[in-house]
Amino acid sequence: MTKEEIIQAIEGMTVKELAELVKALEERFGVSAQVAAPVAVAVAPQPGAAEAQAPEKTTVDVVITNAGQQKIQLIKVVKDITGKGLKECKDLVDNLPAVVKAGVSREEAEEIKKKLEAAGAEVQIK
Repeated sequence: MTKEEIIQAIEGMTVKELAELVKALEERFGVSAQVAAPVAVAVAPQPGAAEAQAPEKTTVDVVITNAGQQKIQLIKVVKDITGKGLKECKDLVDNLPAVVKAGVSREEAEEIKKKLEAAGAEVQIK
C-alpha cells in the first residue's frame, strides 16, 4: 500500500475502528497511546465531515445585552424567571451583558426572550 492509500483508509474509519487500530499499533510496536496520539491527530478531516458529524446544539443561553428604560420591571421579570432574590437579580441587570438562563431548550429560550423584551430589555439567544 502507498502512503496515500493508508491515509485514505484511515479517513474512512469510524472512531471505534481507529481506537482498535491504535491499540493494535501499540501492541505491535511497543508504544503507548500518548506517543501514538499525534499521529492520529495529523490526519486531515474530509471536507464537510465536521458539519456532518457535529451534533446540533440542543441547549442555548439567554443573555440580556441592554436593560432598556424599565429597569425595575426587568428586575421583577428576571426574578420570576430565575427564582433568585431581588439583590441577585438587580446585580445581574446592573452588570450587562449577563446570562439570565443557561442550558435551556430553544423553545424555552424563545419564551424567556419574549418576557424580557416585554419588560424593555434587549436579549440574545446564544
